[in-house]
Amino acid sequence: MEVTQVLFNAQSIDGTVRKNAEESLKQFQEQNLPGFLLSLSGELANEEKPIETRKLAGLILKNALDAKEQHRKFELVQRWLLLDATAKSQIKACLLQTLSSPVFDARSTTSQVIAKVAGIELPQKQWPELIGSLLSNVHQIPAHAKQATLETLGYLCEEVSPDVIDEDQVNKILTAVVQGMSASEGNIDVRLAATRALYNALGFAQANFSNDMERDYIMRVVCEATLSPEVRIRQAAFECLVSISSTYYEKLTPYIQDIFNITSKAVREDEEPVALQAIEFWSSICDEEIDILEEYGGEFTGDSDVPCFYFIKKALPALVPMLLETLLKQEEDQDQDEGAWNIAMAGGTCLGLVARTVGDDIVPLVVLFVEENITKPEWKQREAATYAFGSILDGPSPEKLIPLVNVALTFMLSALTKDPNSQVKDTTAWALGRIFEFLLGSAVDLPIITQANCQQIVTVLLQSMKDTPNVAEKACGALYFLAQGYDGEGESSPLTPFFQEIVQSLLTVTHREDVGDSRLRTAAYETLNEVVRCSTIETAPLVLQLVAVIMMELHNTLESQKLSSDEREKQSELQGLLCGCLQVIIQKLGSSETTKYAFMQYADQIMGLFLRVFACRSATVHEEAMLAIGALAYAIGADFAKYMPEFYRYLEMGLQNFEEYQVCAVTVGVVGDISRALEEKIVPYCDGIMTQLLKNLSSNQLHRSVKPPIFSCFGDIALAVEEYFEKYLMWAMSALQSAADLSTHIAGDDELVEYTNSLRNGILEAYSGIFQGFKNSPKTQLLIPYAPHILQFLDGIYMEKDMDDMVMKTAIGVLGDLADTLGNHASSMIQQSVSSKDFLNECLSSEDLLVKESAQWAKLAISRAISV
Repeated sequence: MEVTQVLFNAQSIDGTVRKNAEESLKQFQEQNLPGFLLSLSGELANEEKPIETRKLAGLILKNALDAKEQHRKFELVQRWLLLDATAKSQIKACLLQTLSSPVFDARSTTSQVIAKVAGIELPQKQWPELIGSLLSNVHQIPAHAKQATLETLGYLCEEVSPDVIDEDQVNKILTAVVQGMSASEGNIDVRLAATRALYNALGFAQANFSNDMERDYIMRVVCEATLSPEVRIRQAAFECLVSISSTYYEKLTPYIQDIFNITSKAVREDEEPVALQAIEFWSSICDEEIDILEEYGGEFTGDSDVPCFYFIKKALPALVPMLLETLLKQEEDQDQDEGAWNIAMAGGTCLGLVARTVGDDIVPLVVLFVEENITKPEWKQREAATYAFGSILDGPSPEKLIPLVNVALTFMLSALTKDPNSQVKDTTAWALGRIFEFLLGSAVDLPIITQANCQQIVTVLLQSMKDTPNVAEKACGALYFLAQGYDGEGESSPLTPFFQEIVQSLLTVTHREDVGDSRLRTAAYETLNEVVRCSTIETAPLVLQLVAVIMMELHNTLESQKLSSDEREKQSELQGLLCGCLQVIIQKLGSSETTKYAFMQYADQIMGLFLRVFACRSATVHEEAMLAIGALAYAIGADFAKYMPEFYRYLEMGLQNFEEYQVCAVTVGVVGDISRALEEKIVPYCDGIMTQLLKNLSSNQLHRSVKPPIFSCFGDIALAVEEYFEKYLMWAMSALQSAADLSTHIAGDDELVEYTNSLRNGILEAYSGIFQGFKNSPKTQLLIPYAPHILQFLDGIYMEKDMDDMVMKTAIGVLGDLADTLGNHASSMIQQSVSSKDFLNECLSSEDLLVKESAQWAKLAISRAISV
């Protein structure tokens, strides 16, 4: 096929032409993959061909090697590895040749494709000559070939992990990159490509950063690059510094003074993209120090692994004034633009991190700035002062902040109603929200909210909800945190007298004409939910009245006919918000017997509405309505069985929704809620549910995050149906065993450890539910064959020493359940188990109360089993 023409057509404005071209490319790829990839790489390498088709050829080539979804990526990698060797070497030759093309777009696309191929082949010990041939290119005469090669080395470092490339080659790559960055490199594009490549290669430089001379050299070159006349090089160099600040924090001491000088010069004088990165450097240092101080609780012994160098504390007198200056560089109307990010916002964010790093020490420095600027006629100064004050409310002690807040509160409430500038009001409402968020719950003798000022605060916030959408949204946010501060079970809250008025105002906001264009409607519903969630028993009758109002709103969204796709999206968003609101109301009223009884009269109607929402079939609604149904089942218990015949098909649809895996995960959770509510009445639906859950577990297309909740769900079902679970026991146990084996030998990054722990927790919850479900049944002996493997699993996770408290609590609970259910059948197995004794003792002395309680129960169960 004439590939150039097809690639041209694939970019045609005419939909039909485009669709046909895409179709023929797809067919070509499926029928003859080697031919397809060869013709694309040929197109990319051919200097006679038009740039548009070369660029698209490269892009399609890249997408034939990589994909976002794990299972798809795996398929593509396997396909490439199985490709005919001759075809592969021809493709790779074309790619290397294209690196010296005079056409920038062709080179740039090729760099990415080479890195993708390297990402597949280098870990398999294939294409060993690649790095050598790239490095010989770096000394090429045409600057553009050098630029493309450095760009390729950068992408390559992003694709492969450091252990894939041997140290000698790593050193050569770093040498080439750092030389390309140095000021003696005359060509701007080469220097830029080298600086960007270093950013990706920093993870490979562990050994070099441990050597003083090499580190000094790298740091010197990076700092020189921050002074380059070319703005993009300066920006890329600061990005390298940001990365160094987190990767090599402990090596920064000798350079920190110089870095302070270059960053503060950049923040004050350089163009915005550069200044933003210079501020980001200090934000990143704050993140490092916050982590260290949190992890070590501020107590350092001389031999602590990661000492804290207190860079922020030492820089404070110079750093804070520099950041405060940035707050005066706001842009007009930045509050209107949701994705806005500029120097003032970056400076305020960094100031907030500094406050969390150093605590009380920041307060006097900022208070001076606030006092100087808060009453100035120029709006920028008033806004900056308010922003500075709001930024430091998380970090310093309540004792230090509350006296200041009590002075500022009256002033801020007045500014929120009277300041002529919308941005000042916006920031004021945001700062009030921060006061309520961080200081209301603090157990200090100085209350912020008193009977005297509560009325005024509520009145001002409700008044501000009528202001411009962005001010109204921030006022909703402030009210949200105000309500959250009185999350009282039962006892009276200062907000109780205003409950009716607050709810009415929030409902009015949701009907504003201009509500469609901003986040305002969502904010109003989120706040309404929080006000309901935190309300006291005194306002329960008012919450009950709200049920009919929200039901009516939901009913109205179901009535509208013939909507455009844009309107339909807005409608489904609104349905999601209303279902979310009903969920909170159901949970609130269902939590006490008196209100639950009164609420029952609405259950049929509510369920009817939810079923109609499902019939609208839109993913977002599904999720919210599904969650609300879970709450409803939990509230009404066994009576929920009457809705199952009609609801079951939607439950099944949710479990089959692999594409939108969050919907699937939520549905799995709801199966758990329904099992707890229905108990043995769920039996008629178990075959369908268990079959689907087992199918989900064996699918490699379902996102891994859904698997742990599926295991927990086995436990919920087993607990509900008790010995009837025998029917599924063999299948469930086999799935649990293979997952258990997988989850004990996992070494990896933090994210993987976190996932492993959630997987273990799901498996353990399943075991726990199964053992409890079979307790006191004549069929307990069915579980005996599985016990050795379970004890082995517990030994395994105990030996790995990387479980969190959650897993510890569930694991020691399973040991107890096993002893409790199997009795004397378990005693010899438990006594022979490698670590159960040590594990039990460790849990008994845990500082976590839940772990300790669980262990005390397990100890009792084990001693009963052994003494039988």
